[in-house]
Formats: sequence, structure tokens, C-alpha cells
Amino acid sequence: MSSSGKGRVYYGWIVVLASLVIMVSIFGIRYSYGVFFKSLEQDFGWSRALTSGVFSTYMLLCCLFAICGGWALDRYGPRMVLIIMGLFTSSSLLLSSQADSLWKLFLSYSLLLAIGTGPTYAVIMATLSRWFIKRRGTAMAIVGAGIGLGMLIMNPVAAYLILNFGWQSAYFALGLIALVTLVPSAFLLKKAPDLKETSAAKEGAFIGFERESEDFSLLQALRRKNFWLIFFIWFLYSFCIHLVLTHLVPCAIDLAIPMIRAASLLTLLGGSNMIGRLVMGRISDSVDRKWTAIFCAFVMAAAMWLLTRASHFQMLQFFAVIYGFSLGGFDPPVTALIGEAFGLRHIGVIMGVLVTAWSAGAAAGPTLGGYVFDVTGNYYLAFITGIVSMLMLPPLCLSITLPKK
Repeated sequence: MSSSGKGRVYYGWIVVLASLVIMVSIFGIRYSYGVFFKSLEQDFGWSRALTSGVFSTYMLLCCLFAICGGWALDRYGPRMVLIIMGLFTSSSLLLSSQADSLWKLFLSYSLLLAIGTGPTYAVIMATLSRWFIKRRGTAMAIVGAGIGLGMLIMNPVAAYLILNFGWQSAYFALGLIALVTLVPSAFLLKKAPDLKETSAAKEGAFIGFERESEDFSLLQALRRKNFWLIFFIWFLYSFCIHLVLTHLVPCAIDLAIPMIRAASLLTLLGGSNMIGRLVMGRISDSVDRKWTAIFCAFVMAAAMWLLTRASHFQMLQFFAVIYGFSLGGFDPPVTALIGEAFGLRHIGVIMGVLVTAWSAGAAAGPTLGGYVFDVTGNYYLAFITGIVSMLMLPPLCLSITLPKK
């Protein structure tokens, strides 16, 4: 393994490891909501749209706190920001375990969990962008794989706890897990050095210095076409992802598939997501990032078509593998493009604003899915909308223009 100096591992890879643990914990918890879905629906007697609304409200509030987190990162650095986020995340889940009404769950889960987890992606990816240049796609892919790994770990754990102890005890256990994983990992994070001044950058070790784009302020970025292209890409991508992640397990249970087997679909999707991020993230460092993303977008659209035809467990398993891989592969190249397009000086707040598109899509997808089901009795039209959103991604990706290196 290369190092930044003789006998020393480049500290950016310690940051990658700590960030990976944080992503596993936070996104594993976030995307376990689909496993809790039917229990909440049945215990409280809610409609599917209302049950989806708890998660959708959470994702909408994530918009606000993503911007705050990006600003705080640029001012205070990742360690302090993520310690506070970890404490809010743990407190949110512990309080959610005691919720006995809709408004209490909206307060403890939708609001407090948004404070704790909303800025995660922006803070982590902006931090990584400052530690890496040439291997940025690889670093982001490794850390981004924590999303899939979190699903791989947390979904079966949540399903087991719900079946044996109830959803309240499951949320209490997840709150303890959040506390013991997030806060210690956050202590390992620190501000990155100026890459242009480090010996590692000059020697080409690990970082592999290349000329980056001009550093844009947030206001300058808002006036650029690239910003709004990435904004709409993230909205559409997130819309389809969260439509699937929230409603895949309820959809499977509606096909008379037992809960444990239905929850295993998210586990399978998470595992293939992790592989897709690692493989396509690595490829995106050596092949044009835009074409890597376009390929994955077409595969996601094809997978969504398979989902509209699924009538038994094996078809859902096949969907989970294909969709998870392409879902994971799309994100690293697009995220890496942000640093190339806007520079690194203000990337925290820029990414924080871009994450509002992600959060808006994440709120819209589950809500639409729940509404369509309540009106039609199935998810067909909702999944067709997901296909359309994926087919809109390739032309948007092609329209992004980057500075010449």
C-alpha cells in the first residue's frame, strides 16, 4: 500500500475507513424503514400513503439539514459535525421506540433523525473530495459501498428484532448501535490538508495530483448549467431509489411472501449495491465518468421494467441483484463529477444544496408509491414512473461539461 511518506499510510485512507463505518450505520438504519413499514401500518392502522409520509417527511427535512451540515463542515470540520449528528441519530431512534402516536413518530423519527442523518452524504463526500483527487472515484466508491453494506447488515437484524421483540425494541436496539458506531468513528475524522501542498500530492502517491477546476462559490455554482443538471439528476435518481427501497418489502409481502424472505430482498439489493459501487467506482476512475453513469441508468431502467412483471420471489431476487448493482454503480461517477465541475474550496455547502434535490426525490418517491397503491391497489403505475425517471438521466449526464485537464 502506498503512503504519503516513508513508513506512513496516507491518512486519507483512515478517513475512508471511518467514513465507511459511519455510512454503514446511518444508511443501514435509514433504509431499514421498509422493513418496519408493515408493522407500523398494522399497529397504527394507517393508510399506505400515511405510513410512507413518515419517511417522506423525514427526507424532506433532510433537505434543510443537508445545507446546514455542508455549511458547518466548511466552518468547523467533519469531526465536530459528525459527533453531533451521531448523538442526534441515537437519541432519535431511542425516542422513536417509545412513540405511541403519529405526531410523536413524526417528531422523533422525521425531525430528529433528519437532524442526525440528513447531512451525512454531503458531509462525508465533501470530506473525501478534499482528501483525494485522482483516486476520488475509488475512495467515494469504497465509502459509498457502506450504503449497500448497511442494508446487508441492518435489514436482517431489523427483521429479526421486529419478529421476535416488536418494532419498538428494534428501534431501541438500532439507537444503541448508532451510538457505539457513529461517535467513535467521528473522532477519527479531521480536516484535509491542502492537496496541492502535500508531499503525497507532489510525489503522485495515492492522490496522484491533477489540475482541478476553478473553485466556485455557492452563488457562482448556482449560475452554472452544470449545477442544475446534477440537481435534476440527483432528484430523478433518488426518486426511483426511494420508491423501490420503501415499497419493495410491502410489495413482496402483498405477493404472500413471508416477511423474513421479503426483507432479504433489501439485503440482496444492498449486497449487489456494494459490489456495483466498488466495481463501477473503480471503472469511473479510468473510463469517462459520464458514460459510466449512463450505462448504469439504462440498466436501472431495464431492472424497473422487470419489477413491473415480477409475480414470484425468484423474479424479485433477480430484480434486486440487477437493480442494486446498477444503483450502486451510478452514484460514484456522478458524485465525483461535482468536485471536477466546481472545485473543492466550497464543496461542502455546494454538495449540501445539491443534496436537497436528493432529499426531495426521496420524499416524492415513497409518497407517490403509497398514493398509487391506495388508489389502484398495486404499484404498477408507480414503477412505470420510475422507469421514465431513469430514462431521463442519460441526456442530462451527456449535457454536463467539464474543464479540460
